[in-house]
Order: sequence, then structure tokens, then C-alpha cells
Amino acid sequence: MKQKKVKKGLKKHFRVAIFGSARIKRGDKWYKIVKALSKELAKENIDIVTGGGPGLMDAASRGHHSARKRNAKSIGLAIHLPHEQHFAYHLDLKKQFHRFSKRLDTFMNLADVVIVAPGGVGTLLEFFYTWQLVQVKQLCDTPIILLGNMWPGLLTWLKKEPLRKKLMNKTDFNSIFTAKTCKDAITIIKRVKEDFESGAHPCRNFEKYKN
Repeated sequence: MKQKKVKKGLKKHFRVAIFGSARIKRGDKWYKIVKALSKELAKENIDIVTGGGPGLMDAASRGHHSARKRNAKSIGLAIHLPHEQHFAYHLDLKKQFHRFSKRLDTFMNLADVVIVAPGGVGTLLEFFYTWQLVQVKQLCDTPIILLGNMWPGLLTWLKKEPLRKKLMNKTDFNSIFTAKTCKDAITIIKRVKEDFESGAHPCRNFEKYKN
């Protein structure tokens, strides 16, 4: 399929943003998990939005393309870097950015749910940027799903240090979900999608999603 540019007038469709490392190679456990996750999202006719590059972004695009259903699309929002970075496999819509801030704002405009897979500085930037926008109410309380066993230590530290010292509020954690497996993540996403399709406001249903 010929790749197209991302347009501002892109028709509203339920979408999941997937953040994760560009350094993880094919054959790695997490590459396989993210590929399987995206395959399940495609089966549910859900769009995915990734950074459009290699690693887990490529895994997401490959998994999604392998189980395409109806109008589901794979959208890539790439960033121009000093070193060469190739586009992920099969992106239906793609755009390259020169500034991280503008790229992240586009992610937020498109995504209804955010999945944060294992990654480094770039992935952490994407996670905390999303979380801050939710905290200051510049973004609907978008569910942020932390996938895998990399995150419990970070959450423990956040509650032990900033939260205990009253630099954060307990309610700041309402939008944070943890998913040990692909199946756990899909369960949460399906609940949010049901509200999206029924016209209910997902921002008001966090407790339901966590049960």
C-alpha cells in the first residue's frame, strides 16, 4: 500500500499509541511481545500510532500489518535524528518531525490509550510528557499502560519519594495502569474501547478499567 502523509483531518478512529525502545532487535522477547500485542489490536480494528522507527516500533507495525482488519491503520510519527534511522515496516500514514515537542503533541492528539513498553530516555520522555499533560488537565485522563516488569521499581520510587514528600498527589496515579502481559493490556484497552464506541467519556471510568 502506498504510504501517505498524516493529515490533520484524519478521521476519528480508536487509536493506541505504543512507545518503546528503538534498540531492541528482532528475536528479543519484547520484540515478540509487542508484535503479538499489535496483532491483537489489529484484530480489534484498532489503529496504532508509533514513532515510526526501528526496534519495538517496527515490531508494532509488523504485528499490526499481519492481522489487518477493515480500516485499521498503522501511523508512524518519526523524528529527525543526527544518525540515520529507517522507517518501520509498512506504515500507512507517516510524518517526520524535527522537534520532539511537536511530535509528542501530535501523539497526544491522536491517541486514546498509551502503552509504554520497555525503553530508555526517549521512552521515558514520552511517558512523563503524557503523564504531565494528564496531570495538568491539558489532556483528557488518557489511560497510560506500563507494559512489563521494568516499571514497578520506578512506581515504588515515585510513591516513596515525590508522593511521600507531597510533591505529587495520590490522584496523579489514577491514569497509570500496569500490565504484566499482552493479555492484561488488551483487557484494559477493550474496556476503554467499549466506552469510546458507546459515546461514554473514558476519563470518568478509571476504577472500572482497573477492576
